[in-house]
Amino acid sequence: MVNGIERPLDLLNNAKGKEVLVYLKGDKQVVGTLLAFDIHINLVLDNVREMQNNETKRNLGLAFLRGDTIIYISPASTALKKE
Repeated sequence: MVNGIERPLDLLNNAKGKEVLVYLKGDKQVVGTLLAFDIHINLVLDNVREMQNNETKRNLGLAFLRGDTIIYISPASTALKKE
């Protein structure tokens, strides 16, 4: 067990209310505050920004992301750091 995470959904539960980076099919990336999720990894995010080359492409506000379009989800604070 690392950081209180025993199952995959524990990571999402710990990320509620925090900013996450979501990489989607079609080579799209969005960043937003995770409000809710379900067992299908459908997500509700607030303050959503579509990202391109680590810069905001457009603001989307409140959004529902369908789980089958998601490739991965990462805490935005670590994912957006410059290499």
